[in-house]
Amino acid sequence: MIHPRNILVAPLITEKTGIQMESNNTYTFKVSINANKIEIKNAIEKIFAVKVTNINTIRMMGKPKRLGKYNGYRPNWKKAIVTLRAGDKIADFEV
Repeated sequence: MIHPRNILVAPLITEKTGIQMESNNTYTFKVSINANKIEIKNAIEKIFAVKVTNINTIRMMGKPKRLGKYNGYRPNWKKAIVTLRAGDKIADFEV
């Protein structure tokens, strides 16, 4: 079993995710590409002590990048949009 801190890579905080936090009580995370929805749910509930009601995951493809004459791609990654129970908040995200 993967440790919960290895499943959640980083929070994604943008203008769009900030609006979603306020209106829909959803939080967005960059997660391990091998993690499934059950592992993500358990990790969030264990780390932040909240109740998760819904999770949507998206596989993000790496963007093409170029350095001089060499072409390549950024790594692929996975994004998880997590909806919490009404009344639950993650204090680390609050500004």
